[in-house]
Amino acid sequence: MIFFQLMPLILLVEDNEMNRDMLSRRLIRKGFTVLLAEDGAEGIKVAVRDQPDLILMDMRLPVLDGWIATERLKCTDATRDIPIIALTAHAMPEEEANARAAGCDDFDTKPVDLPRLLDKIARLLDGVSPQ
Repeated sequence: MIFFQLMPLILLVEDNEMNRDMLSRRLIRKGFTVLLAEDGAEGIKVAVRDQPDLILMDMRLPVLDGWIATERLKCTDATRDIPIIALTAHAMPEEEANARAAGCDDFDTKPVDLPRLLDKIARLLDGVSPQ
């Protein structure tokens, strides 16, 4: 039996249950497969284990924040090439600068503008577009 995944596997690391549920459902409706983690430490474990194609990382997380989790992922051979988009409710320029300094490949603000986020996902995944 041959199994192949048509759409990328996205890891959503988000501690807010409502945000996690809303965004994951919207991504699934677009055809993505979505993995979930509630904090940075769990996000690292899931990323290493499941090798997602892209990570959506909330930056303000319990246990291990998104900046440290991103730095660790980018310093680990198994996960360093996985694109990471920082998600934060704080739209200040220093937030984006800090996220990029931690290793994030892109940055987006909450509440999430889904078309804008999907464009960023497609760009980072070499043109993979949602259904």
